[in-house]
Amino acid sequence: MSIFHLAYTVTDLDSARNFYGELLGCEEGRSTETWVDFDFFGNQLSLHIGEVVKRSKTTSKVDDVSVPMPHFGCVLDWQSFHDIAEKLKSAGVQFIIESTIRFEGKSGEQATIFFEDPFQNALEFKAYQNPLEVFSK
Repeated sequence: MSIFHLAYTVTDLDSARNFYGELLGCEEGRSTETWVDFDFFGNQLSLHIGEVVKRSKTTSKVDDVSVPMPHFGCVLDWQSFHDIAEKLKSAGVQFIIESTIRFEGKSGEQATIFFEDPFQNALEFKAYQNPLEVFSK
C-alpha cells in the first residue's frame, strides 16, 4: 500500500485540530508542541507551526476556471464528496470555487470544490463520476 505524505504550515494547532479533526473528520495521529499528523482521507497530513505559504497569482485554468495555487486536497467517492460539500456549506465555510462539475460529459468528469482552512491554505476536494478515469486523458 502506498500513501501520500504532505507537510504544510499552520499558525495554530488548536484551530488545525478543530478544522481538520472536528469539521473534516480526520483522525489525529502523532503530535508534538509544534506539529500534528492527521489521517487525511487515507493519506498523512503533517501540519507544522510556521509561516503559511502564500498563494501565487497565476493564470492556471482548469476547464476554463482559474484555480488557486498552491492547493492540496483529496479525491473522494461521489457520495462522500457531496456529503462533505454539504457539511462544509452548513458549517459556513466560504468556498473559493463553489461545487461544480468539470469536464461534463467527457472522460474525467468530476465534481470539485475549493475552500480555505483557517490559515488560508487552499484545499480542493473532488470526486470522479467514473473513478477509473482519475488519470484519463
